[in-house]
Amino acid sequence: MTVAEDSSEDHGGHHLPAPEDWPRGFGEASWWPFITAAGAAGIYVAAGLFVLSMGDEPFVPSMYGAVAAVGSVGLFLFGLYGWLYHAFVVNFWERGTDKYSGSALRFAMVLFLGSEIGTFGAGFAYYFILRGSEVWSADLLPGHGSVLGPLVIANTIILVISSITLHWSHHKLLEGDRGSFVRWLGITLLLGIIFIGGQVYEYYEFIVAEGFTIAEGAYASAFYGLTGLHGLHVSLGAVLLGIVFVRAVYGQYSPERHTSVSTASMYWHFVDAVWIFLVVVLYVGATAL
Repeated sequence: MTVAEDSSEDHGGHHLPAPEDWPRGFGEASWWPFITAAGAAGIYVAAGLFVLSMGDEPFVPSMYGAVAAVGSVGLFLFGLYGWLYHAFVVNFWERGTDKYSGSALRFAMVLFLGSEIGTFGAGFAYYFILRGSEVWSADLLPGHGSVLGPLVIANTIILVISSITLHWSHHKLLEGDRGSFVRWLGITLLLGIIFIGGQVYEYYEFIVAEGFTIAEGAYASAFYGLTGLHGLHVSLGAVLLGIVFVRAVYGQYSPERHTSVSTASMYWHFVDAVWIFLVVVLYVGATAL
């Protein structure tokens, strides 16, 4: 009898992680979230090494930060792939997602979004601290005017509409209307891609046309840090919607089997809400100065 089998008998059929199980997903215990978290933590370490490599007398060579960043991003993507694959794809092909495991996955998404609130909350706390500091007004670009423009307003409308179309798509799936489900899901994915393109174009306008770079001061660092973090989350959400869309085309969802759709929807609605808060605080708030 192996360690895994012995653990399964001692714990009512739910065995604990064992060396021979790594790195496969299994039961209610998996190493994949830990691998993903380690990669995400490494990105912050890489950022710290990058900061330490700056200045006239750097503490570490600049190469350390670059190597740590590449390795951490690779580990993060590797862990994310394994996590999503074993959580969703394997469940469909092997046994489907029953009512209990579907609820567990939705609860896991709630916990994940809770950690995301902490991440964005730290970024906004940094912004508010800068806003109240003595250097704030001096760090705003003279003559730059306002970061709030037609492109931001249009992008906001697009993202809000994408949440509506995604909700409607999910609703159609629950009604058994597969054609409308796939169609509205495709529209949502397209709107998400347009939003990402709009943010890239905004960066291009600010950096190339106006010279508003992240090195311009406190506000610039907060602006690019928060909008870049959100853009990364929207990009990840677009990847998730893309996976769901491909599976939808192949007919892998039904009113009884839609866990991946509901969890991806939760994530997409979250990034939508964060964007609205970001626009109010970072765009409108800066304009009010």
